[in-house]
Amino acid sequence: MRLEGKVVLITGGAAGIGQATALRFAEEGAKVVICDVSEEAGQRTVDQLGPDAAFYRVDVTDRRAVQEWVDDVFARYGRIDVLVNNAGVLRDNMLVKVKHGELVKQMPEEEFDLVVAVNLKGVFNCTQAVAPYMIRQGSGVILNATSVVGLDGNFGQTNYVATKAGVIGMTKVWARELGRYNIRVNTVAPGFILTDMLRQMPENVLQQMIARVPLGRIGQPGDVAGAYLFLASDEASFISGAVLRVDGGVVVGT
Repeated sequence: MRLEGKVVLITGGAAGIGQATALRFAEEGAKVVICDVSEEAGQRTVDQLGPDAAFYRVDVTDRRAVQEWVDDVFARYGRIDVLVNNAGVLRDNMLVKVKHGELVKQMPEEEFDLVVAVNLKGVFNCTQAVAPYMIRQGSGVILNATSVVGLDGNFGQTNYVATKAGVIGMTKVWARELGRYNIRVNTVAPGFILTDMLRQMPENVLQQMIARVPLGRIGQPGDVAGAYLFLASDEASFISGAVLRVDGGVVVGT
């Protein structure tokens, strides 16, 4: 019961890594509040989290909706101990694609803007909303989702890599700015994790990915949830500004 009585907010908590983290935190005694854009999946998840849990339909790109969510959570529970900025999207495309010297395709601007809005601005919105509450109570933990591609780069992911690298930068800034208030800020960098997105990939592609992982397997959402749990707990009380890779030793690249 490492999080007994703690009030935890998790964005994108209805599926994948967010859902696994919500379930793990609830097992450890936390009062878990999840938000997601999927009403149906959110309700299914919150039903598994116990009587103290709650689900809110929130788009993290909507600054007003985020603030209303955080304010309502504080009014209901009286404190906010942990924020897990998990919500994210993918819109993979090459910067430019050229054939026979002619431009045939490029990453659409709207795809770049959407990924930045969710993966980077969404993290900013949620963190800025919870920080004053944590400052007033004199404690808190903020955990951000980055990726190994935010460290290593990856082919066809200009937008996604930019946001995940940006999250690392914001994490290090906030660790410095908020440390004086006993607020720790860290980020987790997953590698290849078996979420719904990976399950849709052809078997031969999955096997190629596994071949690049020294531990010889695809990660599970629970592997990442365990990392979040450690960083949220008092066992990590002197860890802030860190990037924890959960990737089986993989190095992403061409």
